[in-house]
Amino acid sequence: MKPSIKPANPNFSSGPCSKRPGYNLSQLDTSTFGRSHRAKVGKTALERACFDTAELLGLPKGYRVGVVPASDTGAMEMAMWSMLGARSVDVFAWESFGKEWLSDITKQLKLEVVNGYEADYGQLPDLNQADPSNDIVFTWNGTTSGVKVPDANWISDDREGLTFCDATSAVFAMELPWEKLDVITFSWQKVLGGEGAHGMLILSPRAVERLESYSPPWPLPKIFRLTKGGKLIEGIFKGATINTPSMLCVADYLDALDWVGEIGGLAACIEKSQRNLAVIESFVALHSWINFLAETEVTRSNTSVCLTLDLEADKTKALAKLLEQEGVAFDIGAYRDAPSGLRIWCGSTVEESDLKALMPWLEWGYQEVSL
Repeated sequence: MKPSIKPANPNFSSGPCSKRPGYNLSQLDTSTFGRSHRAKVGKTALERACFDTAELLGLPKGYRVGVVPASDTGAMEMAMWSMLGARSVDVFAWESFGKEWLSDITKQLKLEVVNGYEADYGQLPDLNQADPSNDIVFTWNGTTSGVKVPDANWISDDREGLTFCDATSAVFAMELPWEKLDVITFSWQKVLGGEGAHGMLILSPRAVERLESYSPPWPLPKIFRLTKGGKLIEGIFKGATINTPSMLCVADYLDALDWVGEIGGLAACIEKSQRNLAVIESFVALHSWINFLAETEVTRSNTSVCLTLDLEADKTKALAKLLEQEGVAFDIGAYRDAPSGLRIWCGSTVEESDLKALMPWLEWGYQEVSL
């Protein structure tokens, strides 16, 4: 029977993700609008975006947070172009974005010694192949595969190289061992449902040391430059952005950060996301026609939850389209490069009640397209 209750918020996209519960554009602080981002009011807002992020995440002393151009992609490419090349590199890739970083490193930067460790969608490569003397590049959570790194035990405490972690769909939703990570990137539009076009770059003291002691042999465009005269441009991490940011997007991000603080901080975000995942886990356990793309439970993402169905690819797409037409789930089709299936965002901006309301619609839709 067709369900009668619909999710109050049908936005389950994996990026840009759903806005926080109760979000209202009129609640944003508009004092920076129409002002220079270099004026005191603009710089203060940007500085707060950096400092509040560090405080809410509980970053270790000495870690720096900066707002940079071009979303998580820009942050990752800025870091790789600025710091890679000093050592051999181990790249771990098991979904679309990790494979993009491997491609950039081998085909664009053309580094001489690159070890690429890849795995199919749903799996992880053998992380124990990481060499402590090498730089390591990896995604913490595979947004397009729903497969996450279960821990950081494979990263040596005595490593000589740097760890570059694309954490865009893990920050504010998963426990991250900061002391094991030297370069961390994410974007506002993922876990906290912010607006696009801006990335966040977090650097450990070891990463700063690399920047100040190594100059890559290739030219760097202005928006990639993190040093001047051999020293870190500290202003980037205190609200002086490299290029002009959208102050509307900054106000939107600050609103999201304030909400994180109001609900109980990072721990509350993680718990909320895990409860959301549990809703889908309970549903999958009761239905044989649907499964997680992640092959092992310990690697199962609690944000970008990827599912496979006992359906042909065209019928799976028909199911996603049907649920969109019914107004119960928007943008839940699998990523274009991933295996056929569904991808449902379960980050903290999604309400558990909406996921519970969605599950009967999945079953109804499956029956409809199976006829």
